[in-house]
Amino acid sequence: MILCDAASPGQLISAVSRGTMSPTDCGRMEAVFSAAFFICFLVTGSVHGDSLTILQAPDFVSFQKGDWPISGENIPDLVALTMGFSVKEDLSWPGLQAGPLFSRPRANVLLVVRGVNNLNLPKSVASYPLENPVPFTLDSVAETVHSLFNEDTPVVLQLAPSEERLYMLGKANAVFEDLPVTLQQIRARLSQDGSVLTSLPLNSLSRNAEADLLFLSEVQVLHDITALLQKHKHLAKDHSPDIYSLELSGLEELSRLYGPDSPQYRDATAILATVLQKFGEEVYGLYGKSAVVEVVTVKTFEAPLTRKSRSILESRQISNPGSPYNLAYKYNYEYAVVFNIVLWLMIALALALVVIAYNLWNMDPGYDSIIYRMTNQKIRMD
Repeated sequence: MILCDAASPGQLISAVSRGTMSPTDCGRMEAVFSAAFFICFLVTGSVHGDSLTILQAPDFVSFQKGDWPISGENIPDLVALTMGFSVKEDLSWPGLQAGPLFSRPRANVLLVVRGVNNLNLPKSVASYPLENPVPFTLDSVAETVHSLFNEDTPVVLQLAPSEERLYMLGKANAVFEDLPVTLQQIRARLSQDGSVLTSLPLNSLSRNAEADLLFLSEVQVLHDITALLQKHKHLAKDHSPDIYSLELSGLEELSRLYGPDSPQYRDATAILATVLQKFGEEVYGLYGKSAVVEVVTVKTFEAPLTRKSRSILESRQISNPGSPYNLAYKYNYEYAVVFNIVLWLMIALALALVVIAYNLWNMDPGYDSIIYRMTNQKIRMD
């Protein structure tokens, strides 16, 4: 902006001292330039990029305040490090400091909000700019938790209501079995008792519009998750850490339908900020102030995320006895190694068995000890 590059009020005073401008004109120009500087500050201060916000974190997980950017592809590694797990490549990011060796959060909750660059979350711990917003999942973290704490059956919940994508593992199958996951189930839940429609200030949002109902359905899912956790408080007292990953795209649909300057989008943004703040505080309290809650806000991902998954309502046949939702077993990267060891060992044993059987069948007792030659008639006569 041209006004931002103009002379400062101090330079105007210097001009008066040189006699090039009268005091009256100087006062007017100083007021004009002060207003111009204020407008430039508002314009530049209101522009936000995609961000990572740490909503809640225990004292032993130290996040430093600063403007250090983090890449979207490094979010899973960041979550793993906050849980005390090792990663394949070192994360050279100064925002997270090393914590106590024997302290681990009991849960990590990652909320991905699509369709907005930044949310007003004043009670957050820290906020960082997000660069290279590529799609990501917490599959690697979930597999690490499942492999290390398999006997304790930790809670692993990954949910995207708009895409009806659900993955549950461990105790989540029992705790969240009543959680509505399809859009039809969630919309039916909105008309039941305890719906968020009775407590939210909808303002310009409509209960009949498709995009509005999608946004309200996601808010209802957040409410139901905290309600179910309230009923199962014992989950926060076990020794296995829990992983929650929720992707919300209701704001993206509202922005596409009404526009980012519409009253529907502004009201939904304010509602979601309030709901996320409350959701983070409730989860943080349920886990005894030993949970990390992150919020990733991204206007749009740079590339679509394609992920092969099976429907939880596709078949009644249970292929995995540990999961009542007909989910496939998690792939283990050591599967190929174990498979080759077992395959070639069985082939070698089979060949050895054939060779041994062939030699026993064609054995000549004449060249063996007297034990095998006792059937000889001549020796028995002697």
